[in-house]
Amino acid sequence: EVQLVESGGGLVQAGGSLRLSCAASGFAFDDYAIGWFRQAPGKDREGVSCMSSSDGSTYYADSVKGRFTISSDNAKNTVYLQMNSLKPEDTAVYYCAALRLTYYGGGLLRGYEYDYWGRGTQVTVAS
Repeated sequence: EVQLVESGGGLVQAGGSLRLSCAASGFAFDDYAIGWFRQAPGKDREGVSCMSSSDGSTYYADSVKGRFTISSDNAKNTVYLQMNSLKPEDTAVYYCAALRLTYYGGGLLRGYEYDYWGRGTQVTVAS
């Protein structure tokens, strides 16, 4: 059974930092592109960042470029999203997600393009 379990969300002041973690199980980690998308109330899913396990390429939404960093520990099947200089507009539920490399053409994945995703973790940035 595929499982993606996010953790690390919370309440932070604007300008602060959080690190999200995603523990993956039930699939071959190296055969997937792994990423994060977010969804704020009343808004569509927004792709935030993703990385390809095949070559380690990383991609970011323009809105987070330079502030967020995606990384992975393949030995632990865990993906991280380091979020710095947080802004109130970053407030959303953040989801970890995976897409089989067979279907991945590169670039930043939009939220609805993934095969699997977790239950999400809430990130709230206070102004």
